[in-house]
Amino acid sequence: MAAGAMKEAIWHGGDLATAKALFPQAPEPWIDLSTGINPIPYPLPELPLSLWQRLPGKAEEAALLAAARKAYRVRAESGVVAAPGTQVLIELLPRLVPAARVAVLGPTYGEHAPAWRKAGAEVREIADLAETGDANVVVLVNPNNPDGRIFAQQTLVELAGVLAARGGLLVVDEAFADFAPEMSLLPTLPDNALVLRSFGKAYGLAGLRLGFAVGEARFTDALQAMLGPWAVAGPALHVGAVALGDAAWLSTAADARAADSRRLDALLAPHGRVVGGTVLYRLLETPQAPFLFESLGRAGSYVRRFQHDPSRLRFGLPGDEAAWARLAQALASA
Repeated sequence: MAAGAMKEAIWHGGDLATAKALFPQAPEPWIDLSTGINPIPYPLPELPLSLWQRLPGKAEEAALLAAARKAYRVRAESGVVAAPGTQVLIELLPRLVPAARVAVLGPTYGEHAPAWRKAGAEVREIADLAETGDANVVVLVNPNNPDGRIFAQQTLVELAGVLAARGGLLVVDEAFADFAPEMSLLPTLPDNALVLRSFGKAYGLAGLRLGFAVGEARFTDALQAMLGPWAVAGPALHVGAVALGDAAWLSTAADARAADSRRLDALLAPHGRVVGGTVLYRLLETPQAPFLFESLGRAGSYVRRFQHDPSRLRFGLPGDEAAWARLAQALASA
């Protein structure tokens, strides 16, 4: 691969192949703290063999969408479409607004801006909503990844109103909103806004590949048509419906992960400044970040570094006491 292509590659969490290549002598098993995924997943229900033997059915899809509507507090007049992961929806969104002028609020999840650029849109990456200019599409993540910045509902409603005046679209990626439902735009969703929800992060089942888009039927119907039939696998339909219907588990998990994030803050405090994050990850700022990344990697703990800011590292949550102990030891040694 050419040097320029390597420079443009987007870094993502969860890439243990890269971790092993960087630190071949690190002890195993690896502690992967590079993702923002709940390390204690929803307990999988028993899956009937028939889910693997036949194509996904309309009844199973309807059950999933009904569970999503209730869990996400979706208004009756809004449409909901399920997809095999939110990333697929991100790739399809540019088809909804041809020849768009797009403002992506960043730094944020790295796939939003490239998806619009690939479709030929004019894309600007901005640091503040005051910089949206004449954009007819604004994309933001709320809470933001990686700094956890949150935008109030009223702020987003007002922004949607500005965009509506020019026939525009507001896209709000709420991938990390499950443990902060009070900040979701869905209960007051404007007509010209689309919200993305990711199932795998809060429920710890990223490999299931399940995501949703919520908005006016004209948007969700168009996305459904692009996805085509049987887009979501039968097992994902079943697991998603069961998990989304289990409000008690989500509430208990939210409290437990909040306690974990406070515990992680205490571990990180001697090594820099915790400048943000969500319940599922914390963002550390320190001039020693490159050294700390290397030191942790040699100890078998993989954290998330950033192309746009080498002074920051993102730490996911350890999944058990053994992982907590190893992280504490690695930090102490660093």
